[in-house]
Amino acid sequence: MANEVWSGYVKPAKMFGNLYFIGVQAVCTHLIDTGDGLIIIDPGYSESLHVIVNNIWELGFKPSDIKYIVVSHAHFDHMDSVAALAHMTGAKTFIGKADLPLLRGEIFHYNLIPFEPDVLLEDGDVISLGNTSIRCVSTPGHTDGTMSFFFDVTDGEKTVRAGMFGGAGCNTLQRDFIEKNNLSFDCRQKYIDSVDKIIGERVDLFMGNHLGNNNTEEKLALLETSEENPFLKNSQSEWTAFLEDRRKRALDTMNT
Repeated sequence: MANEVWSGYVKPAKMFGNLYFIGVQAVCTHLIDTGDGLIIIDPGYSESLHVIVNNIWELGFKPSDIKYIVVSHAHFDHMDSVAALAHMTGAKTFIGKADLPLLRGEIFHYNLIPFEPDVLLEDGDVISLGNTSIRCVSTPGHTDGTMSFFFDVTDGEKTVRAGMFGGAGCNTLQRDFIEKNNLSFDCRQKYIDSVDKIIGERVDLFMGNHLGNNNTEEKLALLETSEENPFLKNSQSEWTAFLEDRRKRALDTMNT
């Protein structure tokens, strides 16, 4: 239940270098320390915003240093708290341009407009702040405006490439979901095309959009005991296998 997401506590931690996990079990939230301010990706539900803010403090950062809030797609579990966090910090907000009708309630008929974005992202746009440049890749299917993100992460000595599929869920491809929300069935083919578009990306650190995408919680637990960073181990093969599985699920859905 949305009003209980705060109870799914996950201890915040450095995944590698300047990339941190600060989310809850319901949805992944990431923090990037760019050296010139913080970027937050998908701050999640309003009901768990206090947990996210506390996690930022716990890691030694200040919420007032948040400069950018980036949203992968316009579903409430990823963006419900954006307005409050932006109001609190003065941060600039980003979301895919094609999700604007969804954001404004023209499709799901949200009771409240979650937030008014400062920047509408298009395919190939780059979000730059400090030492970080996030390449935004349009990957529609889960929503029309879903964006996937690729950027370098560094610990000062080693630099790796992080990647996240911004809308990996196949639930929105189900016939009943599409018909209930008066969506187009072409979202299914768009999803498959999106998977094919990014499956060849170099990903040294596979970030989940939800914890189950890349076994985030299990890897966080291993960070203190494992000799090799679990987020870097076999990341490229995990990325490829995950997307191949998502393609298969989407194809199976098309047959129903």
